[in-house]
Amino acid sequence: MAAPEAGRLQQLFSGPVAENPGRWSQLWDAGDFLPFDRGLPNPALEDTLTRREKLLGTATRYADESKRTTRKTALVPGCGRGYDVLLLASFGYDSYGLEISETAVQRCKEEYEKNGYKYPVKDGGVGAGRVVFIHGDFFDATTWKGDVESLRFPTKFDLIYDYTFLCALHPSMRPAWSKQMKSLLTTRGRLICLEFPSYKSLSAPGPPWALRPEVYLEHLGHPGQSIPYKESGEIEVDVSGPPEEGSLQRLAHWQPQRTHEIGKGTDWVSIWCSLSS
Repeated sequence: MAAPEAGRLQQLFSGPVAENPGRWSQLWDAGDFLPFDRGLPNPALEDTLTRREKLLGTATRYADESKRTTRKTALVPGCGRGYDVLLLASFGYDSYGLEISETAVQRCKEEYEKNGYKYPVKDGGVGAGRVVFIHGDFFDATTWKGDVESLRFPTKFDLIYDYTFLCALHPSMRPAWSKQMKSLLTTRGRLICLEFPSYKSLSAPGPPWALRPEVYLEHLGHPGQSIPYKESGEIEVDVSGPPEEGSLQRLAHWQPQRTHEIGKGTDWVSIWCSLSS
């Protein structure tokens, strides 16, 4: 993100943290300043889905002894225009994109209608999953609303993908983020985090707020707990004790060969599961 764009975004979010959800909605309503919109899915996610199947499993599972298969579910909180949701559906997941802004949800639907053909099925034997866009607050699933009032959403998901969601949240929201991630993930589910932006100074204002791999380790290893930070913005490591049962553990961590231009050479990808699974 260019300096003028970052400055404009940070100025908009310089007020009370409680008003941040409304500010994201304002950006989408105006529609003339969306610096986080890259116009396509992050290729690092596509490569992860393609090359890390041993860790992620397939997009379908056996539902019962009859060998009938059902689709796994995937959630993308803060899905933007929905590019990653469409990509996940092309791999066979029933995919749900969540946005705090009603306007953003409408843009997702328009993107699906206009460019859905750009996401061909990856495996003909698996087919494409369905695509659902949800308006609501990530931290309160009772607020989630879809196209049809009677539509029921999964209470837990087999795969959750976080790219520019955590970095868009004020650091004070990180304990709530980790707690909700744990709550929304199935027992044997997987969380994929594309860690961004790690290149940014930890003391710099956001959004996006700077993130380092140790932030994910500490918060996901202690969901819901308040983790202390130094004045420099660095998180205090190893002060909360070992991860507890039910927390999330990191299964893999690497730097992607492909990612958006802004994160080349600095982005990381991590895959997480429940410590008890």
